[in-house]
Amino acid sequence: MTPDSRPLVVLGGNIHPDGQALLETEARVIVTMEEDEAAFVRVAADADGILLRTRPRCSASLMTALPKLRVIGRHGAGLDIVDIEAATRLGVAVVHGPGSNAQAVAEHALMLMLVCVKRTLMIDKATRAGDWAARGGGNTELHGKTLGIVGIGHIGRRVAKFAGAIGMKVLAYDKYVPADEIRRRGAEPVESLDALLPQVDVLTCHTPLTDETRAMINDKTLGLMKKGAIYVNTSRGPVQQERALFEALTRGHLAAAGVDVFEEEPTSLDNPLFNLPNVVVSSHVAGVTQEARRQTSTQVASEMLRVLRGEKPDVLVNPDVWPRLGRRG
Repeated sequence: MTPDSRPLVVLGGNIHPDGQALLETEARVIVTMEEDEAAFVRVAADADGILLRTRPRCSASLMTALPKLRVIGRHGAGLDIVDIEAATRLGVAVVHGPGSNAQAVAEHALMLMLVCVKRTLMIDKATRAGDWAARGGGNTELHGKTLGIVGIGHIGRRVAKFAGAIGMKVLAYDKYVPADEIRRRGAEPVESLDALLPQVDVLTCHTPLTDETRAMINDKTLGLMKKGAIYVNTSRGPVQQERALFEALTRGHLAAAGVDVFEEEPTSLDNPLFNLPNVVVSSHVAGVTQEARRQTSTQVASEMLRVLRGEKPDVLVNPDVWPRLGRRG
């Protein structure tokens, strides 16, 4: 096979060098930083495969504009930027990296919990100013508290393990995981979100963004939580209504929150959550570690190459497409 005859893969942004090198063993690779759909399409017009991070969104119009497209790789686990139905209709395989950044996100969620209960930001600021009055009390411990996990997949099960090691009681709600499996993953199952919330001292969200989960953290659900509870979200921003979260924090119903994701990203510097001393924020970086970046890049690259060889990938989001695509391979 000559270099010119190899399939073309267009990367929507830089990935870990190991992932790019793997793709380059069997494909021509172009990297573009274009986030506008039309500009991206101009670069990727002849692409057999595209690998996307967050922008542009992989819409039906984008896929339709790429007539040679056979595979879409999503750099990460979440699939909310990809129109799966359109991809299936157009005969394009979708692959991703489930679990590839799970350890990183789980560690970040635990960090946010600890920063909240230990009042780390406030104490750091006071100490730098020479104010030792913060030693007077106010910190709490996670040991002995009840953690509620919404979504106990690759990430949630790791959080459950961390929490159990600390000595927390762990409850979980996940309608797609059987009760016995939830127990095997280190948590006691709860039948609904409404039943979970009143029991927990800390709530952490690890769900994909779907029609079911969009805005599930709202005035009603936050009102079901204990006064003084802590809220953590490292999943997707639209899972929460930030106005409702802000109000629950300012009126003292919630003690603190750790937020890595926002309804709109990048979020505005005017976001009212930024003005609250009991909120810890980060810029959707929970899954961004060197280890996770490498694992995600190589996992997704491997899956894309399988499709381009005509082999069925191990992680195929839309299996209904394979009878058509397999024959094309």
